[in-house]
Amino acid sequence: MASNSFGILFRFTTWGESHGPCVGVVLDGIPSDFPLDLDLVQRDLDKRKPGTSKLVSGRKEPDQLKVLSGLYEGRTTGAPLTFTFQNSDAQKDDYEKIRELFRPGHADFTYRQKYRNRDPYGGGRSSARETIGRVVAGSVASQYLAKWGIRVQGRVSRVGSVLEDQEKMMQEVLLAKQDGDSIGGQVEVQATGVPAGVGEPIYEKLDARLAYALMSINAVKAVEIGDGVEVVAKRGSRNNDQMGSEGFKTNHCGGILGGISTGEPIIARITLKPTPSIFKTQETLSTSGEEAEIQLRGRHDPCVAYRAVVVAEAMMAQVLLDMILMSRALQGNQQKFFLESEEEASQRESI
Repeated sequence: MASNSFGILFRFTTWGESHGPCVGVVLDGIPSDFPLDLDLVQRDLDKRKPGTSKLVSGRKEPDQLKVLSGLYEGRTTGAPLTFTFQNSDAQKDDYEKIRELFRPGHADFTYRQKYRNRDPYGGGRSSARETIGRVVAGSVASQYLAKWGIRVQGRVSRVGSVLEDQEKMMQEVLLAKQDGDSIGGQVEVQATGVPAGVGEPIYEKLDARLAYALMSINAVKAVEIGDGVEVVAKRGSRNNDQMGSEGFKTNHCGGILGGISTGEPIIARITLKPTPSIFKTQETLSTSGEEAEIQLRGRHDPCVAYRAVVVAEAMMAQVLLDMILMSRALQGNQQKFFLESEEEASQRESI
C-alpha cells in the first residue's frame, strides 16, 4: 500500500487499522519554533470522536493524543511530529462471523482483489478511523493559518432531501437509525481571510488540490467548488462574478479563478453517501465466491456527515497551508515574502 501520505511541503502520513492496537499520524514540513497548542488539537479531535450523541457511532474511544516526537517545551522543532492514539474500544467479535463475507457498500471486495490479504475487522485500513490523523494535521495547519487571519469552518448543510433546517435534518437521521438504515448528507466548508494569489497552476491549482483532498475523505462521492453543479443551469451573464471598485460583487466561483484564490471566501461542499453499515439483511458474496446473506452487528454512524465536518475542515486547512508554503518557497528570492509577518521579515533580514 503505497499511498498513505498527503501534501507537498506540509505533508502527513497516517497509519494503523480500525481494530488494531493503535492508530497515528506523522506530520512533516511544519515550520520550526512554532508554539503548538495541544489543547486546541484535542478540541478538534473531540469533534470527530464517536460515542458523543445518538447521531453518531456508539463506539467509545477517548481519542486522547500522545506526542512521540517533534515537540520541545511546547514548540515545534522542525522534526517530524508524531501522534498516536490507542484503540481502546475495538470489538472484533462483531466481525468474526462475517469475516469471509463482503459487506455491500464497503471496500472489502476491492481491498481483497488488490491486496489479497486484508484486515477484516472494522474495515481495517479503509475504516474512517484513519481520519483521526487528518484531523490532527488540519488542526496543526489551522493554528498556523490563524496567525495570518485565515479561518476554516464547516457545517452540515443537507441530510437526505432536507436543506439547512438542523432540527429536521437530525430527525431524518434518527428515523433512518430506527429503521436499521442510514442516510446521506452534505457538508459545506468555508475558508475566510485567504488572500488573493494562493494556488499554483497549471497542475497544482487550488481548486484541483481541494477537490483531491476532499474527495479522499471516506464516503465522499462528489465535491463542489462555489456554485458547483448549479452552474449548468446558468448563463455566463449570471454566473460571472462582476467587479467594482470595492472588489467582487458576487462569489459564484467559490473564491477561486484559474486555480488561484481571489481573496473572497473559499467555499466547497462534499456529498457523502449513506453509511454502508446498516442492520438490514443484504445479499452478498463470500470470499470463495458463494452467494450469501449478511446481517451486520456493531456500532455505526447512521449519517457520516456529522463527524465528517471537522475532517473536511482539516483537509481544507492542510491544503491551504501547503499551498501558502509553496507560494512562500517560490517567492523566496523576492524582497517581499508571501503572507510574511513583520516578525518573520525582521528575522529574515537579520540572518
